[in-house]
Amino acid sequence: MTDPIQLTVAPVLSTPETHIFEDPTPITTAQNTPRLTDDELWDVYEISRTAREVRDGGYKRVALQFPDGMLKDAPRVFEALEEKLKRLPIPAEKVENGEDLETSFNDLSTTSTKTEQFRENRIEQGKQGTTERIRLYILADTSYGSCCVDEIAAEHVDADVVVHYGRSCLSPTARLPVIYVFTTHPLDISDVVQVFESTFPSKEEKVVLMADITYNTHIPTLQNHLLAAGYMNLVTPPIIHDPSSQIPNRALEASIELKEYSLFHVSDPPQALLLTLSSRVKEMFIYPSTSGTTSSKAIQANTAMTLRRRYALLTRLSTCPIFGILINTISVTNYLSTITSIRSLISSSGKKSYTFVVGKVNSAKIANFSEIGGWVVVGCWESSLIESSEFYRPIITPFELGLCLIGDEKRIWDGRWRGDFGSVEEMVGSSAPIAINGEAQEDVEKEEKDGDVGEDSEEESTPPEFDLRTGRYVSHSRPMRSSAPQHSDSSEQSTTASQVLTRRAKGDLVTVNGTVSPGAEFLRNQRTWQGLGSDFAETEASQGMEEGRSGVARGYRVGEGGERT
Repeated sequence: MTDPIQLTVAPVLSTPETHIFEDPTPITTAQNTPRLTDDELWDVYEISRTAREVRDGGYKRVALQFPDGMLKDAPRVFEALEEKLKRLPIPAEKVENGEDLETSFNDLSTTSTKTEQFRENRIEQGKQGTTERIRLYILADTSYGSCCVDEIAAEHVDADVVVHYGRSCLSPTARLPVIYVFTTHPLDISDVVQVFESTFPSKEEKVVLMADITYNTHIPTLQNHLLAAGYMNLVTPPIIHDPSSQIPNRALEASIELKEYSLFHVSDPPQALLLTLSSRVKEMFIYPSTSGTTSSKAIQANTAMTLRRRYALLTRLSTCPIFGILINTISVTNYLSTITSIRSLISSSGKKSYTFVVGKVNSAKIANFSEIGGWVVVGCWESSLIESSEFYRPIITPFELGLCLIGDEKRIWDGRWRGDFGSVEEMVGSSAPIAINGEAQEDVEKEEKDGDVGEDSEEESTPPEFDLRTGRYVSHSRPMRSSAPQHSDSSEQSTTASQVLTRRAKGDLVTVNGTVSPGAEFLRNQRTWQGLGSDFAETEASQGMEEGRSGVARGYRVGEGGERT
């Protein structure tokens, strides 16, 4: 097994002087695509359908969310959508009921003749079109991944609805309604049919036919061509909003045994989808949508190396004492309950967790927290899988955390992988106790209740833990075990005294409100800089004060009339 490359020191957190004026933004393929004509723009961005759904929904403030590669088309889409909304008539039932006039009559008396005349004029305008402008706002630089709906940025402009352009993870949202525009890409159907026939010579082969979100509109046409060619056992699951389904975001009949089917996927799937489906289908083949493809057969997916690498991360973090819960979304519906479940899972294993919100994840941000031994990402089912050798500490998914916290002797992984939150909810909500050091938690609590296990005897009886990668002994993999309340045999101890007197944890660890704090311990003993003002503690009192620099950034002066630097 080949271990992934891991950094031994934290990366540089600042940009070197030689790269200050360089643009760090990677060049995407979408930025090099030719400019769309007006007809292509209306077709790709589905201007007519979007305007109709906005009008039918009665939305007045609309946020348009574009991924970075489509921002160049954002002004043209804005103008086209605004033009279409002006020409689109208001639905007759809303005009007759006066639903769209609600805000217009807030300051008018409903019994005045002026109001009735105003209502008649507005109804006549509604039959021909509307003069009331619907406000559109372009959202750029999304808070998290572009596949997720940025509800936070939309709330900054008080939007009623979000129009999400491009590919999407289709995770259920928590606050606002969403209109999805997948921006369909062109596809050579005849070439796909030829590659499919070369990949599956037998007409009796059971195949699940699906495509990436941006190519999904071609699936019905492709299916008709394949049926005409003689293929009969084809399954084309429709799109749904359920990442936890057998095929994420696809509806599949319960009677279908997925393990008997091969999967033919148009366009390169996300890595999270690839790992999820690798153990659920018989074989998986990919038709790459990139230009220049000359292969006559589809590419067979192989995830063995990736799964081995992920398992290496699990074994590395099995002795990690402090986990960081990294919030990478605040739009997915059940992310708060998932965070609570992850905290319970970590604390029940005797480990400590801290929660962080850093926006878009990069190596420089999370390298600031050296005390964290491993990270757990709470995001959409696609963005939770982060693979890069640039990160100082490993990053795993909630599903992988559940495997990581099981004892080494009980950990069995058959290669199945999932990116949604369901595994954590099931593990925390199950009746089976979580194994800690090979013992069930309820057994440990029973022994402590009976008085057979004290603090010293517990530590002596606990089997030693070793890092499976290095073979080294790990002495503090479960720092929160020593913070368990001690049972006293004295029944005369007063409640007031128990609140005032706090026994310091063994090893003279730092405690916060009577609880061991590994983060505070790291701050005290291992951090060389502990915040503003901490460096004054080493300054000798006899040193005098001297005047510093003054001026603006383009040129400072030392002292009055001093030389400019």
